[in-house]
Amino acid sequence: MAENKRVELGFGCMRMPTLKPDDPTSFDYEKIEALFDEFLSQGFTYFDTAYTYHGYHAEEAVRHALVERHPRQSFRLATKLPLRDFKDSEDLERIFQEQLDSCGVEYFDSYLLHNMGTNVYEKCRKYGVFEFAAGKKAQGKIRSVGMSFHDMPELLEEILSQYGDKLDFIQLQINYMDWEQPNVQSRRCLEIARSYGKPVTVMEPCKGGTLVNLPEEAEKLLKETEPDSSNASWAMRFAGSQEGVTMVLSGMNSMEQVLDNTATFKNFRPVTQEEMGIIDKVTGIIEKNTPIPCTACGYCTHGCPKDIAIPQYFALYNSISRTTGSFSSQAVYYRNTALNHGKASDCINCGQCEKACPQHLPIREYLKQVAAKFEG
Repeated sequence: MAENKRVELGFGCMRMPTLKPDDPTSFDYEKIEALFDEFLSQGFTYFDTAYTYHGYHAEEAVRHALVERHPRQSFRLATKLPLRDFKDSEDLERIFQEQLDSCGVEYFDSYLLHNMGTNVYEKCRKYGVFEFAAGKKAQGKIRSVGMSFHDMPELLEEILSQYGDKLDFIQLQINYMDWEQPNVQSRRCLEIARSYGKPVTVMEPCKGGTLVNLPEEAEKLLKETEPDSSNASWAMRFAGSQEGVTMVLSGMNSMEQVLDNTATFKNFRPVTQEEMGIIDKVTGIIEKNTPIPCTACGYCTHGCPKDIAIPQYFALYNSISRTTGSFSSQAVYYRNTALNHGKASDCINCGQCEKACPQHLPIREYLKQVAAKFEG
């Protein structure tokens, strides 16, 4: 790992602050604007949003908090084409124009094919999605075309062999928990992207907060090694240290997170071999204490016929596993959430959640476990 590696930090807009926990569109604009402004003042400029984030309203929020308040040349904006949502070739044009209007811009610095996987790949081939993005780049509406990828290395290899000339970069889920996990295979996917000369942007470096809210044993190990370093900084440094990675995204929703992450990347230090040994130990501890490896992206809830709060229930289930004596309080949270959402036991086994899950989790089986724990 290079001693003076150059890697950027990007602001991920999938989990922006809201006024109501159960309403992803209740944006706390005062807080969001403060976070965006601080990020820019620290010298960072890249913001990553998507058509589907925050109940399909994140792009409008970014326009309000960023685009309308700062000169266009002072920031770089990325958004994504929703591969699950478009119906045909005409729909591609409609959605793209809608995104330009929602964001209030005339071009995107980066435009990604969102959540590419086996479930949408053939549809993308049929309707010329790769050619569509390349055409918008030729028109000057896109500066850089990318693809966020959530599937197996074999599919990534096929896509890059067929359409690599139309992609400028790849966005991959890379963190120390998923590095060798068979359902993600971060390391292998990164190697394939590198073999095609594609720079990589990292998403989920902290795995939806899993690598921030560590089991006590794991956190103690990190603090004994570097008392002044946050759990997040370890995860961000691991992701940024990998060869071929040029940017790491972070979904920051507090000023503390912005200051911590910008400090990490202003004076970026690749992880050492000794630190990798510590990270391996931490990984083992987490694996023992995290039965459901959910990142809380929320894709599984879109269109759920029973409106089951899947990520929230999984987080409560994991919380019980990481701590002792917390069941009663977690049970209260479960019951309160179920007042406005379907219970885990309400699942009708339709399977749409599993088709949408970037982590390829057996969600229906996990819901049975959650129901047994909280309802049994």
